[in-house]
Amino acid sequence: MEITRLVTAGNRDPLGPPDHENNVWVVGDGAEVVVIDPAHDADAVLRAVGGRRVVAVLLTHGHWDHVRAAPRFVELTGVAPYLAPEDDFLWREFNGDAPYLPLEDGAEFTVAGRSLVALRTPGHTPGSTCFWLESATTVFTGDTLFERGPGATRWEYSSFETIIASITGRLFPLGDEVVINTGHGPSTTIGAERPQLQTWLDRGW
Repeated sequence: MEITRLVTAGNRDPLGPPDHENNVWVVGDGAEVVVIDPAHDADAVLRAVGGRRVVAVLLTHGHWDHVRAAPRFVELTGVAPYLAPEDDFLWREFNGDAPYLPLEDGAEFTVAGRSLVALRTPGHTPGSTCFWLESATTVFTGDTLFERGPGATRWEYSSFETIIASITGRLFPLGDEVVINTGHGPSTTIGAERPQLQTWLDRGW
């Protein structure tokens, strides 16, 4: 099992210079992969796939920087992405009627003989979802949990209380040794983040 991080860059205004970096995760072996959040540059993501079969494309949530390049990636691969239906309104904002597949909590995706399990973790967005790769002691958290804290909850559809419940109820129980591969920035571990919970609660974000 191989986990590759590709960093891509873009801008909310497609005509503006890139100013927003995302982590794209390619998970699999020499024959097949799952792609998590093919952000900004679908062609660069395809190059990272390198001719391997794309088993599934998984979206952690519906924000523009995570989904806007997904229709182009469908054109290149023929593989429609999975997204939680709760984030449909965000998908439609940038991708209109482009199709996606509904991602259910607990859905399992097999790649290279290993299983990725969808864990719904609302708070950042209503449909935010993490992907648990138990065999590699790794979870892909999108924008639910980063090094030094939860993802932003400044929108009317977001909730700090809900994201904290998602982190403490669904991510912390995975175990301190679990590596957190994030949607932006460096990876961390459950063990490194758990002791900071009270700090997050005190600051309110």
